[in-house]
Amino acid sequence: MKIRSVLSVLTVSLLSSCLTTLMAQKNATRNADIESIGKRDINKGTTNFSAPGKDVELGRQAAAEIEKASTIVDDSRVNSYVDGVAQNIARNSDSQFPISIKVIQSSGINAFALPGGFIYVTTGALKAMDNEAELAFVVGQMVGHIAARHATELNSRGTLLQALSIPSIVLNSSLAETAVQQGQQVAVQNAMIQFSKSAVKESDLLGLEYMYKAGYDPAAAISFLMKLQASELTAKKQNSMFDTHPPTTDRIVLAEKIIRDLLPVRADNILNAPEFGAIKAHLQN
Repeated sequence: MKIRSVLSVLTVSLLSSCLTTLMAQKNATRNADIESIGKRDINKGTTNFSAPGKDVELGRQAAAEIEKASTIVDDSRVNSYVDGVAQNIARNSDSQFPISIKVIQSSGINAFALPGGFIYVTTGALKAMDNEAELAFVVGQMVGHIAARHATELNSRGTLLQALSIPSIVLNSSLAETAVQQGQQVAVQNAMIQFSKSAVKESDLLGLEYMYKAGYDPAAAISFLMKLQASELTAKKQNSMFDTHPPTTDRIVLAEKIIRDLLPVRADNILNAPEFGAIKAHLQN
């Protein structure tokens, strides 16, 4: 019984490693063709058992809860401007879902995406940005999560990995097997964390591609990530073992590599628009 439990832990860990490797290989090849954005299938070969309609269902449910617990900015000028940037990115993305975006009143520098096309960005993030291209990257990164269907893929992987651990948990219910069962749980948790980190890297890649396709200066991604890195230095440190995001330093290095290797140099990148400064000043009031 104990041997079977240990083998189950090893199986979960090995499968996690294989899935993470496959995801890295997939990201390196399927997302490299910028000219095919909107026509390519970035979800081909993923471990996702859910139909796209499930993304929308889950997203709507989560959005309702978030909006109950948050203060949504009710300012037509701010909302219209942010939505305009988001729709421009959406038109130049792989998302099969309509994109909606709302601004949350919060001093934190944050943005997040829900499955099915729902994006939220904080006033703190908007105030921290220096130009519209930085906003385009943040929105692009969120659209990347939505287009790649990371939330439902994570759920599918979790279901698969949990299923692998069930037989030995059922077969080994004695107290002597508790440590092995805990090892299985840690293996599943670590697998989910590793996937989350890979998903962030993929959405960084997609975000850079989408903002570039929309005409923006991709260097703005670096400047925003550096702001994020600086804000993290003053925040409470989390245990890196359970951090679902890769270190921001690694994300900056990856973004620099993507810009250097995948995005053709051009002279007419968009960095800013007059309305951005007016919106930022409006939010400061």
